[in-house]
Amino acid sequence: MEGSIQLLVCLVCVLQMGSLVKTRRDAFGDLRNTEAHSAPAQRWSMQVPAEVNAVAGDAAVLPCTFTHPHRHYDGPLTAIWRTGEPFAGPQVFRCAVARGSELCQTALSLHGHFRLLGNPRRNDLSVRIERLALADSGRYFCRVEFAGDVHDRYESRHGVWLRVTASPRIVNISVLPGPAHTFRALCTAEGEPPPVLAWSGPALDNSSAAGQGQGHGSQVTAELPALTRDGRYTCTAANSLGHAEASVYLFRFRGTTGASSVVLLLGSLGLKVLLLLGVLGARATRRRLEHLVTQDTPAWSQAQESNYENLSQTNPQSHQLPRVCCEEFLGHQHPAVHHGK
Repeated sequence: MEGSIQLLVCLVCVLQMGSLVKTRRDAFGDLRNTEAHSAPAQRWSMQVPAEVNAVAGDAAVLPCTFTHPHRHYDGPLTAIWRTGEPFAGPQVFRCAVARGSELCQTALSLHGHFRLLGNPRRNDLSVRIERLALADSGRYFCRVEFAGDVHDRYESRHGVWLRVTASPRIVNISVLPGPAHTFRALCTAEGEPPPVLAWSGPALDNSSAAGQGQGHGSQVTAELPALTRDGRYTCTAANSLGHAEASVYLFRFRGTTGASSVVLLLGSLGLKVLLLLGVLGARATRRRLEHLVTQDTPAWSQAQESNYENLSQTNPQSHQLPRVCCEEFLGHQHPAVHHGK
């Protein structure tokens, strides 16, 4: 009986102690929540979508809104977007808002593609990316900074994934020399989803294996290891958005015997000799014509000079006056005999 009483007393003590501990936990919990509410780092939040899809060449909007612990903040602030990883990735956009203003002055816009759509003063950091390319695919993180305490800044930790899709495009197609005087063909294409490549050409079954390339998995490469026949080889790239193709030609010179090579060489030399003779003949004909023209022109000049001398001899007393007169009109290309009369 005494043992039962002692056990009951112990249970009452334990229950009282438990109540005390719970009360204290509640008290400390209320205090902890109050401190958390007063600490700015516990009141920041950001809302971004998990993924945004867009087509290459178009524009995409990356939404981002936030909350902060201040009932009203009118001081300077900075809006930042980065890519790759949070807190350490390279910045692609940055703008600053002065105290009392709502205009965010752009300080950085990578390649001029980024433009602010939201109003940071109203908790909106949304941006628009123009002229999208496949290289723009990736994860983006928004960040806001208030001037003042180091805790007055916040950045999204998970970010938003931008997925850019594109129809296929042939990046490169070429024929390269292979081992033992053989040739091989390479075709590289890009697109999102990654395109499937196929070759078609002489003695082919219109298919070949495609190897994955670099760059967000958007590039693929297909190789024809040995081209056995001359002709046209076509590479086709296709995905769910479309297809593209490009062609390359292979023509190999095949010499049969040494005599054939000699004949071709002599024929080439003979053609060159004929061309040289034609050029020399043309030059000789041109010189002959120039010589004939030269012989005709001085004869007329000599006739004018002879008339002038004859006139001078027939009229010796008035030699000085006709000479001056005739020289003046000879300058105007009139016959000397006419003025002598």
